[in-house]
Amino acid sequence: MEDRRGARVAVIGGGPRGTSVIERLIAQSVQLGEQAPLLDIHLIEPHEAGAGHIWRTDQSRLFLMNTPCLYPTVVPVGAHGTAASPLPLSFDTWRQRVKDGAILVGDADRQECSALGSADFPSRALYGRYLGWMFAELVRLAPPNVAVTQHRKEAIGIARAGEAADGGSGAPSWRIELDDGTHMEADDVVLALGHLPTALTPEQDTLRKAAADSAQYWPPAVPGDVPWHTLPAAEPVLVRGLGLNFFDAMITLTEGRGGRFSPGTGTRLKYEASGREPQLVAASRRGVPYRAKAVLDTYIPRSVVLRFCTTERVLAPARSGVQAGFDHDVWPLLHRDALWAYYSTLDRVEPHLREGSGGAFLTQLDDALAIDGPQWSGAVQGVVERWVPVIHRLVVQDLARPFTGRHFADSEEFTAAVLAHLDADAEGSSRGEDDPLKMMIGALNAGRSVIKQAVADGGISTASWHAELQGWFEPLVEGLASGPPPVRIAQLAALVRAGIVRFVGPDPRFGVDPDEGFFRAASPWVDGEPFSAPRLTEAMMPANRVAATTSPLLLSLLGQGIVRPRVFMADDGVPVASSGLDVTGPPYRAVDRSGSVQESLFVIGLQLSSVQWGTAIAAEAGAPLTAGGRTLLDADGIAAAILLHAGATDLG
Repeated sequence: MEDRRGARVAVIGGGPRGTSVIERLIAQSVQLGEQAPLLDIHLIEPHEAGAGHIWRTDQSRLFLMNTPCLYPTVVPVGAHGTAASPLPLSFDTWRQRVKDGAILVGDADRQECSALGSADFPSRALYGRYLGWMFAELVRLAPPNVAVTQHRKEAIGIARAGEAADGGSGAPSWRIELDDGTHMEADDVVLALGHLPTALTPEQDTLRKAAADSAQYWPPAVPGDVPWHTLPAAEPVLVRGLGLNFFDAMITLTEGRGGRFSPGTGTRLKYEASGREPQLVAASRRGVPYRAKAVLDTYIPRSVVLRFCTTERVLAPARSGVQAGFDHDVWPLLHRDALWAYYSTLDRVEPHLREGSGGAFLTQLDDALAIDGPQWSGAVQGVVERWVPVIHRLVVQDLARPFTGRHFADSEEFTAAVLAHLDADAEGSSRGEDDPLKMMIGALNAGRSVIKQAVADGGISTASWHAELQGWFEPLVEGLASGPPPVRIAQLAALVRAGIVRFVGPDPRFGVDPDEGFFRAASPWVDGEPFSAPRLTEAMMPANRVAATTSPLLLSLLGQGIVRPRVFMADDGVPVASSGLDVTGPPYRAVDRSGSVQESLFVIGLQLSSVQWGTAIAAEAGAPLTAGGRTLLDADGIAAAILLHAGATDLG
């Protein structure tokens, strides 16, 4: 074994993506057996290995995941075509083994596991415990040729250190600077950086500067890093953003301060205030929060089967040598499935529609959806107008902005409208498979993993990617399919009824009152006086924008030209930087300023947003690696490339 060639590998970032890369290196080494090269793996991560920053185990258990226990995994489970994991445990399997006593953890983790079912939504701290436990066990199970060492430090710089021209046995390729002033060398480096700090937008920076003297501005941040306890009781706080971070702020400042939710009528909850809550004034472009997940025992509704947005049909343009457009080639397929999911459910749960059409509605709808060519849309519209009352008709794109075109006399009228929206959403979630809208959203969710395959690595044109996929579809599907657990919407409605939460209105405008020095927020669609508050918090994560990063490590790499943002040409010929790094095709080696490939510098995760869509979504347990398990496929490819560089000759 002493004669085997090998490599020193640095994995920078020890969250889920870095853990998956290390697991794949171990799994492939096990598969190679005696032929496996020596690997000296160094994980550089200042937080707990496995959990990393986002999933750290000391954060509040009030912060919930927006996927149920049955969804996520950090290793391949039930996957084919790759080395078997030495520890094939999805999160839900791990949870069940903790519940059964087969895996020992602390009391708080054990109690939470025991209280959860597969369809329930766990805390982020518990998922972090799974990640940390998996990392530790994987290292323990590593074969003799693999050594793994964690450095609980931050990497702040990388420079070229020489050429490893003979596959790793010569001079190391990279010299890494750590935040304690020490350095280490590596033959291969994997950037699994995750969420990074980002410079404020000009508008955010203006608010920050204006708040310097008399008000308090909190920029985008990881919710677990925000000092929520410092917000005073009873005083108003402006909260910008009604996505997932908003619900963390909401629950921390209410139930987290001693307030209590209790059952009310039907799906409604009641809230008993503790008196320690701030007054939350919430705003977002939509004017309403993300819609809640449906109550289901599966991730994708059982009744949802994609008939049009299939892998074969979505990938057909690429396989025939044509670069697809999202609006032209992809959306029409998913749109059909979404409409079928909605109207077929509506026909089932509203018997008078079925009786009125004598069964003709679904037959005619099916025929219209099957029309090949753009005429299908008009045919569907004709069928719907013939059989479906106006109140039940669906325009999918309108769901992105439910109050478009409506004016409100004052904030009380608008908040009442949002409350009705929340109650309807909570009621819809409770109906599960019997709610037409939630089934339509389920179809959109099912289509996301198919679309990820279609658009990755140049599958659609750059113009279509930015103007269509990211321009309108991503905001739509995020607001519909990436929402919180159902209980959070019911809780928010209870807080509105209790007078704890109010809403500004769509398209809010923020500024600072020059006399009072307080922040002001108003909506052009809501008349009356603007809201005023001495505090404004951005309820959102730092934007994933490589070109605007403030990360010392990424700034070092960009400054030396070792990496570069991917730039595309807009339709008007103006170059525009994408949000991610410029990389090769899989296994995603970085491309430097001159366009040269960095053979031993790999990228995985969020910084692949230049070539992949949905990079923040966890791997789905049991899903094909090409679809819901794509991040595991990326890790597998990187591991194979590193092992080849280290001297492996047969990876199967």
